[in-house]
Amino acid sequence: MLVHVVMFRFADASDAAKAKLRLEELAGVVTEIRTMDCRLDELRTDVSWDLLMRTTHADESDLRAYQAHPSHKEFGAWVRPLLTDRAVVDYTG
Repeated sequence: MLVHVVMFRFADASDAAKAKLRLEELAGVVTEIRTMDCRLDELRTDVSWDLLMRTTHADESDLRAYQAHPSHKEFGAWVRPLLTDRAVVDYTG
């Protein structure tokens, strides 16, 4: 199983809640997502990220299919202008 973790930092932290809802909608649309967990930061420290998303996929091929899915591309086009930073970690778990 491949685990895909993304952390988002928004110019306006209130956009994180909207992004969380939109990401969670993807789990019902993209069959290559085995599981998804999205969490909003609660402490808002100077080093905090606003939103964390963790998905699992059968393998790298399924992750790539998820990333190429039209619904994911639509989310990316919507969220990209709202972000100040993004970090990704992919690992086998």
